Amino acid sequence: MSHSLRITLLWTCTALFLARVMGQILVGIYPGAPMLPEWKEWYSGLLPYPWLVLSQLLLLMFMTVVNVDTARRSGHFCVVSATVRWRLNLFAALYAGSMVFRYTYRMITMPEERWFGGTIPIWFHFVLAAWVWLVAVKSKTPKASGANVS
Repeated sequence: MSHSLRITLLWTCTALFLARVMGQILVGIYPGAPMLPEWKEWYSGLLPYPWLVLSQLLLLMFMTVVNVDTARRSGHFCVVSATVRWRLNLFAALYAGSMVFRYTYRMITMPEERWFGGTIPIWFHFVLAAWVWLVAVKSKTPKASGANVS
């Protein structure tokens, strides 16, 4: 994957997650906001909302720092180690796999909400898993041109 495509996809995942956080905040402030799903579709209730939004905002700040370091190909959060890449890939796969399980479990236990009822949190966990995978991907370095400049 080219470096520019990787960076574009990292920022796209970050922007999608930001839109999810802002959408939920908007629905919380303005119940019945036009064009947005109801509150119950956004929130699983596993974490009290003030803590959830705080953790989401902290995660967005972290994602931004990682994206900038990755774009610059330097910095504390620029992944260069093959071991770290392998571990991040494993984490991304387990994370996405757990969301497949969560989605399947939800569809079995709540058939009245099939196929998309209450699944916004699940889909955005897939976005976050994709972001982790993209952090782990090694960008292709551009090939040097055949011209020899002396």
